[in-house]
Amino acid sequence: MPDNPYRHLPGLDALLARPDVLPLVTEFGREPVRDEARDLLDAIRADIRAGETPPNEDEIVVRLQDQARAHLASSLIPVINATGVIVHTNLGRALLSDAAQEAMMAVARGYSNLEYDLPAGKRGSRYVHAEAMLTRLTGAEAALVVNNNAAAVNLALRTLAAGREVIISRSELVEIGGGFRIPDILAQSGATLVEVGTTNRTRLADYENALTENTGLLLKVHQSNYRIIGFTAEVGLKALAGLARRLESPIPVVNDLGSGTLLDTRPYGLAYEPTVQDSINAGADVVTFSGDKLLGGPQAGIIVGRKAIIDQLKRQPLTRAFRVDKTTLAALQATLMAYLRGSATEEIPVWRMISTPSAELAKRARAWADVLAETGARIELTPGGSAVGGGSLPGQTLPTTLLAVASPHPQRLLAALRAGSPPVIARVQENWVVFDPRTVLSEQEPILLDAIRHALKIIND
Repeated sequence: MPDNPYRHLPGLDALLARPDVLPLVTEFGREPVRDEARDLLDAIRADIRAGETPPNEDEIVVRLQDQARAHLASSLIPVINATGVIVHTNLGRALLSDAAQEAMMAVARGYSNLEYDLPAGKRGSRYVHAEAMLTRLTGAEAALVVNNNAAAVNLALRTLAAGREVIISRSELVEIGGGFRIPDILAQSGATLVEVGTTNRTRLADYENALTENTGLLLKVHQSNYRIIGFTAEVGLKALAGLARRLESPIPVVNDLGSGTLLDTRPYGLAYEPTVQDSINAGADVVTFSGDKLLGGPQAGIIVGRKAIIDQLKRQPLTRAFRVDKTTLAALQATLMAYLRGSATEEIPVWRMISTPSAELAKRARAWADVLAETGARIELTPGGSAVGGGSLPGQTLPTTLLAVASPHPQRLLAALRAGSPPVIARVQENWVVFDPRTVLSEQEPILLDAIRHALKIIND
């Protein structure tokens, strides 16, 4: 009689009782692991019916471990960013300062006065938190925090221009990561887009000629992630605000900065990036920007400007759908406090990375090379450039020293690094896998070096 291949499969309870499966049960719970094991055994039986050779019990356990972790373990995990892109959109954008992390934990582990007025002993508003700090730092009359900058722009347009026309230069009809397109945001808000100028040249007269009785506002959008060079002309925010003020019935000027910064980027060898304060001083009625890019805080959309307009936004019913939670507000306040203290470049990781001297980065890269020399891999130090990222300062780089590891199979090495725990994200230049110390935290260095050694061993075995 032929051997029955199904007879060699372990029973469900016997499989769960194995010592090498018990850690899965402890980590994820018996019932979820039981369900995964049942699905796996059903799949193996289907393979046997299709003529495949059944795996042995040890192989089944390995498959169960892989399947359970793939389906049950948290999919959002820490990684080491060795790409040199500081505000890396795919890797979580800005790292939070120690103070911001502590502030989040403080309000997360207990109750808080999120919407409670302590002096009055009655219901309060979450929108008062961070507002005083934002107005002090930017010079604006009032401020409002929502959940991201797309929401901030949408809220401003819907409140101020729904059913009306919004005038914008063609050169500013941008699309940034994730499909955020200014024309789509305008359409969704109920406003009508009025394009003026050409792709490369827009003059003040173009805005003036487009004005009608149905004009709701003038919108200026920072180009953020691209530049037009050559035969160009654009209208400055100050001139645009002057035009709006001269009208018989003045209309608001909204400036979407996208990334938004409170510090001047030029002292760090970068091109000029307009600060929020610059926009307020130039006459913008509303300025919107992100909390988790150059500000270096949590994901948030920040709106600052004239009090009368900000009050309108606070009363807009849609504001509730865009509101931020207590942990975001706590982290934002802690981040802003670093600016108020004048210690942003020491405390906030984004600015600490931007301001790190190139000599310090070269020293770290040399130390990495010395440690990895034992691997026998071909390793070189090479000049490179770190990017700010997050749609900020396109084409601008900061000088760095890259650790370059030669590999005949660079994509295999990258894959081995990504498969580690924690995963390491690096990049390829020709046949070299390169690691930029600018975005690797000092406490991550031993883990990074172990990960590189392990990945090299995997691809060389």
